[in-house]
Amino acid sequence: MELNRRTVIATAAAGVAATSLGGTAHAARGGGLPVRSLFGRLADGTKVHLWSLENGGTRLKVLSYGGAVHALEIPDRRGRYGNVVLGLGSLDEYVASSPFFGALIGRYGNRIGKGRFTLDGTAHQLSVNDGVNTLHGGAQGFDKRVWDVEPFAEGSDVGLRLHYVSGDGEMGFPGTLRTTVTYTLTRRGAWRVDYRATTDKATVVNLTSHVYWNLAGEGSGSVEDHELTIAASRYTPTDPGLIPTGELAKVAGTPFDFRSGKTIGRDLRAGHTQQVRAKGFDHNWVLDKGVTARPEPVATLRDPRSGRTLTLATDQPGLQFYSGNFLDGTLTGTGGRTYRQGDALCLETQHFPDSPNQPSFPSTVLRPGRTYRTTTVHTFGV
Repeated sequence: MELNRRTVIATAAAGVAATSLGGTAHAARGGGLPVRSLFGRLADGTKVHLWSLENGGTRLKVLSYGGAVHALEIPDRRGRYGNVVLGLGSLDEYVASSPFFGALIGRYGNRIGKGRFTLDGTAHQLSVNDGVNTLHGGAQGFDKRVWDVEPFAEGSDVGLRLHYVSGDGEMGFPGTLRTTVTYTLTRRGAWRVDYRATTDKATVVNLTSHVYWNLAGEGSGSVEDHELTIAASRYTPTDPGLIPTGELAKVAGTPFDFRSGKTIGRDLRAGHTQQVRAKGFDHNWVLDKGVTARPEPVATLRDPRSGRTLTLATDQPGLQFYSGNFLDGTLTGTGGRTYRQGDALCLETQHFPDSPNQPSFPSTVLRPGRTYRTTTVHTFGV
């Protein structure tokens, strides 16, 4: 499920649904083996490292704690570099108060209603950490684990392979899950994320990345003027607990219609019942392309101030767009500025929330002898 580099470049230029929001690729630049430094220690003495890598004009910093993207720097239209993701200044802050900043999410991205599901006739009770529901894998999900990290430089690519073994019963999920997530910076500066997992018992899996994006620069303020396009004609409405109702509702005529592209702020306060429940956008879009054998472009984000663009390609059937509704001014970021509501957004490629309890949704079941595989590619431009 690799995405050919020429395809990455071509789809970035084409944009999503023939919009004009695509950007240019970076000239090839950088490319040494990733560099490791000590970021901090957990209370039990476990070391957490910061890995720094650069290629094709993109600079990436990753923590072994949660596999979190701590910083991602790309140039603007004038060639000036800026960090475009939210993060925290110390390990203690990540442990105490991170709202999943940049983290790998598992075993199950997004919500599972009442923290329960039944598989092959056996009921499983999960860790609940979002009222009565399970969010992003439970109280000690993959975002709170220290991953083993293996750096690599292969051909013109550089990257990191992150490994974690989740034991049978961890957070209530059945089966021992062996997970490898590979972060690759290509020679053109694209950031590719490849997820792989195997299990020894039937289980459910839905892995994703929880990066908070602000293409104007971390700590620069609201993203309401960012222009977003999502190639989706439907979305999954939720109940008051933000659990999907099972309906696949049409976006046409609603604030959820991003098919032609619009600023995030245009309909953010439209007063739609779904927005009131989520305090903005925090929903799963049903991508028109469905599940595909290779990543296909599904969303484009553009900041008019800096000119920076992000084109997202995935093989997954869903995309969670979260407009940073619960940032409340209590966190100070890596640049020393406070993060307030709407200062960043998340675009999480995924299967649908609560799929284990929704028979009509695409299945998230993984069985022994099978390999969970999915790829998401982020292409940057100006």
